[in-house]
Amino acid sequence: MKQNRIRALVISCMAAIGMSAQLPANAADEFGIFELIHKSSLSFEETLTAVETALRGSSLNVHAVHEVRVPEQKQRASVIVLTSPGYMEAASGESPRTVSAQILRVAVYTWGEDQQTLVNMTNPVPHAMVFYAQSDNYDALVAAARQAGADIRGALSGLAGEGVSIPQTPMRSEKHYRKFKGDGPARLMAKFRTFQKSQRPLVETTAEEFDATVEAIAETVSNSEVSDSSEATGWEKIVQIPIGENAVVFGLSNPFIEDKMISINSRFRSDGKTDNAPYPGVDHVAALPTEVLVVKDGGQTLVLQYGQMWRMQLYFWDSGYRAFTANVGVPSSIFDSIEDLLAEN
Repeated sequence: MKQNRIRALVISCMAAIGMSAQLPANAADEFGIFELIHKSSLSFEETLTAVETALRGSSLNVHAVHEVRVPEQKQRASVIVLTSPGYMEAASGESPRTVSAQILRVAVYTWGEDQQTLVNMTNPVPHAMVFYAQSDNYDALVAAARQAGADIRGALSGLAGEGVSIPQTPMRSEKHYRKFKGDGPARLMAKFRTFQKSQRPLVETTAEEFDATVEAIAETVSNSEVSDSSEATGWEKIVQIPIGENAVVFGLSNPFIEDKMISINSRFRSDGKTDNAPYPGVDHVAALPTEVLVVKDGGQTLVLQYGQMWRMQLYFWDSGYRAFTANVGVPSSIFDSIEDLLAEN
C-alpha cells in the first residue's frame, strides 16, 4: 500500500509539473558526481592490475577490490574502495555522520562497441559539498577533497593509454549539492530530505556498546546468505573501514543492487550502447558499495543507512525520470532488505 501511494504521488507530481530531468544551464558551474580519468590501451585484466598496483603504491589506502556482476556478463567492471590519509586528517574534527564523504571509489570497466577499458572515480569534490555543507571548515574540506582527487589522478598518470579529466553525469551546481534533497520533481520520492535526514537509524544503543555493535554488524553480514539478482535479500561485506574513533563504514553489495543499478541506468541511454556492449550504465558502478554507518554520536551508538531513493538520485539521476517512476519500488526493496538484516542486532 505504501509503495502504491508513493507511485500515485510521483505520477501525479510528474503530470502536474510536466518536468523531466535536465542538466543545469551553465555548464561552467557544474560538477559531475563521477569523473572519467583514464582511457586504457590495455585489456580489462591488465588495466585492473595496473590500477590497483598504482594505487597501492601511492599515499592512498586501498581497502578492497570488488568485481561487479554485470547483467548477462556482457561487460566487465570492478570497483576499488580507498581512503586518503590526508583527507581523513583534514576531516578528523567533523561529525562522524559525515564520513561517507571520505570513502573514495575508482571503477575499471569495459564500455562501447570496442569494449575499451575505461577508468573513472566518484568525484571527491561534490561529495565534500554534500556532506560538509554546514561545516565551519567547508572551504578547507573541499580543498582536501580536491587534493584527494588529484592524488588519484596522479597515481594513475603513468598507466598505458590516455589520462583525462572529464566530468560525468549527473551534473549539478555547488549550490545544488550543498542543499541536496534529490532532483526536480523526484525530490518528492526522497521526501525532500537532506543527507542528515536521509540517514535512517537501524539500531540505537549506548555509546559504550560501539565496539560490540560493530562486531555484531560484521558477524551478521558475514553470515548473510546472498540471493541471486532476482531477490534483494542477502548482503556481502565489501569493506569495513574505521574512520577515527567514532565511526566505522561498512560497504555492502549484492547481485540485486548491482543488476538494478546497471540495468536501470542503461535502459534509456543510447550513448555507448551496442549489441556488443548493451550496458553503458557500467560507468556508474563506482556508486557501489552502499554504506551502513556505525557512529558514536550524542552519547549514543547509531547504526545508520541512507534512504536509497536519496542515494540513487545522487548517483543515478541521469537515468531519466521515466527510469525512476518505472522502478519506484527498487530503492525500498534495497532499504528494507538491509533493515531486515541488521535492525535486530
